[in-house]
Amino acid sequence: MRKLLHKRILIPLLAFTIFFSGTAFKSDFFEIAKQIEIFTTLFKELNMNYVDETNPGDLMDTAIKSMLADLDPYTNYYNEQDVEASRINNAGDYTGIGANVLTLKDKLVIVEPYKDYAADKAGLKAGDEIIKVDNVVVADFKDDAGNLLQGAAGTSVNVTYIRQGKTETATIQREAVDIHAVPHYSMVNDNIGYIVLRKFNEKTSSETISALRALKNQGAEKLILDLRGNPGGLLREAVNVTNIFVPKNQLVVTTKSKVKKYNKTYYTSKEPIDTEIPLVVLIDGASASASEIVSGALQDLDRAVVVGARSFGKGLVQRPKRLTYGTQMKITISRYYTPSGRCIQALDYWNRDENGNATRVKQENYNAFKTKKGRTVYDGGGVQPDLELDATKLSTITKAIINENLIFKYATAYYYKNSITDLENFSLTDSDFSDFKNFLNANNFNFETQTEKAFANALVVAKEEQLNNEINSDYSDLISALDRYKSKAIDDNKSQLLSLLSDEIVKRYFYREGLYTYYVANNFEIQKGVEILKNPSNYLSYLD
Repeated sequence: MRKLLHKRILIPLLAFTIFFSGTAFKSDFFEIAKQIEIFTTLFKELNMNYVDETNPGDLMDTAIKSMLADLDPYTNYYNEQDVEASRINNAGDYTGIGANVLTLKDKLVIVEPYKDYAADKAGLKAGDEIIKVDNVVVADFKDDAGNLLQGAAGTSVNVTYIRQGKTETATIQREAVDIHAVPHYSMVNDNIGYIVLRKFNEKTSSETISALRALKNQGAEKLILDLRGNPGGLLREAVNVTNIFVPKNQLVVTTKSKVKKYNKTYYTSKEPIDTEIPLVVLIDGASASASEIVSGALQDLDRAVVVGARSFGKGLVQRPKRLTYGTQMKITISRYYTPSGRCIQALDYWNRDENGNATRVKQENYNAFKTKKGRTVYDGGGVQPDLELDATKLSTITKAIINENLIFKYATAYYYKNSITDLENFSLTDSDFSDFKNFLNANNFNFETQTEKAFANALVVAKEEQLNNEINSDYSDLISALDRYKSKAIDDNKSQLLSLLSDEIVKRYFYREGLYTYYVANNFEIQKGVEILKNPSNYLSYLD
């Protein structure tokens, strides 16, 4: 019944939203009005006559989410709490316990306590599983349990949590938390500076400018800008960050929409800080949205050498729309295009496959564009680095291990078994890697490849056609070969897995601040950036 309801109210609810959005109706005004009337009649009759008690709010919430799920993952409905959370994210500060917290169905997991903030001062560690907040059991809380930790600065919250199988309690005094867009900057050597850009909020460009000026005062003549793992944020701040390195009145990004008023061109509007400093930009598969505007624009303008792995590929632009009762809707209104004219959107949410999944733009369908100096770049699949590093691109098996949270869980186990006080000489050994493989086995890690899925489907068909007796032996041989491949794949990805494990473990002992210090000394991508910048002719060869 509930699934049927989703389908019945999907179209009229969409029409309802469009009717009140303030955009043009074109020629379908009658159809919109018709669907709104159908929906309101259905909703009224359902709530009045259904055999059991219904909750109108829950029904509407389900209807909205089901409708938006058919579009793209960035078009979302925000209740009042969500609106406030979004404001906090863009502002770069909030009041709470000072930790990155993962909300699961029955617990809140501390992913990262921020150094010297409330959770850290109360003794909470990464991996702690909060099961109760004051008198509220997380498993019994229907809404986002993470909201239970928020509150006014100076107020206290009592938490009950599980650490390494033991139940413990702590009292945390909430406080204002300032999340820096630039959490780290330092000198890599005598003349190369390094800036980490974590997100694009209202402080991003100002913090980046301050970091650059500080580094130049320390002798920086060349720069590495790290956008790895940066999920994006405010578009205007992406333009402002680009403006630091390129002249005033330079086109950075264009947005195109079916609604003409959303067609915008964004130019740099300020005098730059430095248009000459040699620049390397690091990106990876988690660099998205505003990060791709910056890296894509600097690449198109031949202003930086981009290094790492192909970026996420989010070329869609959202705009918030206020609704009634303090709620909002964030709607995908346009696509953005870099200065060369390319859109780097990787997934097609409007032409899905037979399973309803978004399809990825195929490489043979990429279109070629030219940078300012005439270099060829492509659209369709994220920003492709000028120097693509295999070590930066996550392998299939690494992604599977990450998705099951096993890197994080192993780091937690490692932390409670080992003591590390010397960051400079820290490194994982072959023995540690063997221990990690045993950990994977103990946690029943076994990912299913696409090939296995295809073989399993083929076996089902074979059984229907009564051919399974003929192919059972061959099928078993194929599965055994795949199992051997998966075991070997872990060893083949040893360097990548050890790097990820090292990063997570370093954070446990030395916080994020220590991680960046460790990066500067040991990170492969940073070392590649230094290698490029040390050789001026090599640097220029990427840009000509």
